[in-house]
Amino acid sequence: MLNIERKDAILSVLEKQEVATVQELVNATGASESTIRRDLTDLESQNYIKRLHGGASLSKRKTEEPSMSEKKSVNQAEKKSMAAAASALVEHKDCLFIDAGTTTIEMISFLAGKDVVVVTNGIQHVPLLLEQGIETYVTGGKAKPNTAALAGGKAVESMKEFRFDACFLGMNGIDAKQGFTTPDPDEAGVKKTAITLASRSYVLADHSKIGEVSFSSVAPIENAYIITSSKAEAEQLRTLQQETVVKVVNL
Repeated sequence: MLNIERKDAILSVLEKQEVATVQELVNATGASESTIRRDLTDLESQNYIKRLHGGASLSKRKTEEPSMSEKKSVNQAEKKSMAAAASALVEHKDCLFIDAGTTTIEMISFLAGKDVVVVTNGIQHVPLLLEQGIETYVTGGKAKPNTAALAGGKAVESMKEFRFDACFLGMNGIDAKQGFTTPDPDEAGVKKTAITLASRSYVLADHSKIGEVSFSSVAPIENAYIITSSKAEAEQLRTLQQETVVKVVNL
C-alpha cells in the first residue's frame, strides 16, 4: 500500500469510529506499528488527527458543535459519575447556575431533596428541575437548536440580575494554554458571565474534552475548578493541575 493510500485508509477508519488504536490501524492497513506511528505523526502535523495514548482521533473543527442527541449517546456512565461528584459539592440553600448540556443535566437527579435555587439556560433542564420540586429560573435569550441552550445578549443580560453561590458549566475544550473554549460565541458569553457572577465555578468535562480547543474563548483555566474522569490522560491532568484544582472521578 502506497503512503498516500495508507493515510487515506487511516482517515477512513477514523471517520467510521470516534477513536482507533494503533493496533486497529495496523490491522486495517497491513502496515507495521512503527509505520503507522510515523503516519499518525505526519497526519497530526497536518491537523487531520489528534494523537491519543495508544491511538488517534480525528481533529475536530473549532466551530463544530455536536447536537444534543449525538452527545447523549457518548460517555454516558462517565457523565453520570461526574454529575454525582459535582452535586456533592452543592451546599444547603445554594443559589446555582446550571449550564445547558448533556453532562450538567445529569446533575439534576442528584439534587433531589436539596434546598437550592437554580437558574439555567438549558431548555431540557427545566421540566426535570420542576419534577424535583426545585425553585427554577430560566434565562432569556435565543434558543439554539443543536444544544437546546438559551444564549446571546438577552441571556447574558437576564443573568446579571442574579448572583450565584456556584455555577456548573459544560465545555467543549479544556487546554492548559488556551483555557476553556466552546464553539459558539453566544454560548461562550453565557458561560463567561456565569463565572463572573459565581463565588465558585466548576467545569464538568469528560475525557474527550481535555486537550481540545474550540473557536470561542470562555476563560483561563485558573478561573474554574475542573471535574473530569480517570479516563483522561495522566500527563494532561498533571498539566491542568498546575493551573487549577482538578477533581478526577474514578471509573
